[in-house]
Amino acid sequence: MLLPVFASCLSAFSLATLVSAAPAASSSAAAVPSSASQLASSPAASQTVSAPEATATVPYASADPNAPMWGPDDSDTTLAPIRGSLGAPIMGPENYPLEQQNPDLLAPPTTDAGSVSNAKWPFSLSHNRMQTGGWARQENIGVMPIATSMASVNMRLEPGAIRELHWHKTSEVLGICPQGTRHQQRPCAGADISSQGSTQVTSVDAEGRNFLATVGPGDLWFFPPGIPHSLQATNDSAGGSEFILVFDDGAFSEDSTFLLTDWLAHVPAEVIQKNFQANPDAFSHIPAKELYIFPSEPPSSDAVAPDSPQGQVPNPFTFALSKVNGTKTAAGSVKIVDSTSFTVCSGYRTPSRRLKSPLNLVLSGKYHLHMCERLLIHCCCRELHWHPTMDEWSFFIEGQGRVTIFASQGNARTFNYQPGDIGFVPTAMGHYVENTGNTTLRYLEIFNTDKYQDISLNQWLALTPPDLVKAHLQLSDETIASLSKTKPVVIGPKDAAPEYQ
Repeated sequence: MLLPVFASCLSAFSLATLVSAAPAASSSAAAVPSSASQLASSPAASQTVSAPEATATVPYASADPNAPMWGPDDSDTTLAPIRGSLGAPIMGPENYPLEQQNPDLLAPPTTDAGSVSNAKWPFSLSHNRMQTGGWARQENIGVMPIATSMASVNMRLEPGAIRELHWHKTSEVLGICPQGTRHQQRPCAGADISSQGSTQVTSVDAEGRNFLATVGPGDLWFFPPGIPHSLQATNDSAGGSEFILVFDDGAFSEDSTFLLTDWLAHVPAEVIQKNFQANPDAFSHIPAKELYIFPSEPPSSDAVAPDSPQGQVPNPFTFALSKVNGTKTAAGSVKIVDSTSFTVCSGYRTPSRRLKSPLNLVLSGKYHLHMCERLLIHCCCRELHWHPTMDEWSFFIEGQGRVTIFASQGNARTFNYQPGDIGFVPTAMGHYVENTGNTTLRYLEIFNTDKYQDISLNQWLALTPPDLVKAHLQLSDETIASLSKTKPVVIGPKDAAPEYQ
C-alpha cells in the first residue's frame, strides 16, 4: 500500500508545483490559484508584462506570428533553423534547395509539437520507370507510409504512345493537370507540353459493353476494379499527354498491373490456339514479355468503339471537369465532382474484402468518388476544418502553400508544398491549406467516399451556445457574433482580387 500512496503524493506535489508556477493573470482575468482552497476567494494578481495572461488552468496561447521564415526567392544566407530566440545556424553540410522549399520543417512554427508522420511526397523524388514512348513514377506507402488509403502515378506518353491494355485490382481515378500551370514553372526541354495534351481511353465492361472517349486537360476518368482499359496519347499536343492516376489502396504498385502482353507471354501456345480457335501462325508474333508503355501511331480524332451486340456502357467512364464552372468566392474558387454527377463511380460493387480507410466504413457495396479542384488567391486559405470519415489525398499544381496537421494529444506539424508535391491528411485530423506565395495556389483534393463531409471550425463555434464558447476560448461577444453560421470554405482579405468579388 505504500507505493500507491507515494505515487498519489508525488502527483499532488507535481500538480501543485505546476499550478503555482503558472503565469500570473492581469486585472481582467482571474488569477491562477496555487491550491484548491483558493479557488473561491483568490485576490486578483498584479498585471504582468513578461508573460501572457492565464486562463483558469493554463497560460494563454502565444499570439506571436508564425509565418514561414523565408520564401522561394530568398537567398541561401537567410536559411537557418532559427525562429526568434530558438535554434542556431547549421555548421555542417546543407541541402539548400530542400531547405528553401521546406521552411516550416527547418524552422517550424512554435505551434508545431510532438510527432506527425511525414505528409509530403514530391514526385521529383520518385524513381522513374522510363520506356520508349514515355515514363511513369509512383507514390505509395513505400515512400509515404501515412497514405494507407490512396496511391498515385504520374505518367507521360509521347504522341501515339500507348499504356497497354491492362486492368487493376483497385479502381483507377485520373485527374489531368489543368492547362498551362505546372510546366510553365518547370519547362520541359525539347517539347511544349504546357497543355498536358489529350488522351484517348478505351474499355470493355463485364457485360461486354465497350467505351471509347478522348479526355483533355482538366478532365477525369474512372475505371472500376478489374475493368480492362487502355490509354493512348493523341497528337493534339506536340508533347503528347501527361496525367495523374490515383488508386484507392495505399499499397498499390504500378509494377503489379495485369498486362495483356505479360499474360499471353506466360500462356502455352497451344492453349492460346484453342482459346481463340486460331491456327498456329496467328499468334506467332506476340511479344515475349510485357510492353507496358510503347510507341505507336496516334489514334484517329474521329475514332469510335467497335459495334458491340451488348451496346456501350450506360454510364461513361470519363467526365469533362474542365467544362464545369467553378464556384467563385472572394478568396478563390472550387470545382467539385462526386458520384452524383460522375455516376459511373457509384455503379460498381466493391470486392468482398474490407477496404482500407477511407473505405473502412460500409459504403452500400459501391465505389464512390469525390474530387475538388481548389484555387486560392494570394494571402487566402482553405479554412480550419476536418473530414470525419475520410482521408484526403491532394496534389499541388501551381503556387506555394502550407498545411498544418493537428493529430490530437498535442501533436501538430506544418508542411510546405510546391507544384508536383503530394499531400495527405488522415481521417479526422484538423488542418487548413494556406497560400503562402505571391501567386495563385491551385491544387486537387481527392476522397474515396459515398458522401463528402467536412466540419468547419468557424461554423461549429458559431452554432455552439456562446457561453460554452466563451468558457473555452474567452472570446468577446463581438468576436462570437462575427463567427460564420455557414461554412466559409475559403477565406481571405477583404480586398480580394476583383474577379473573385
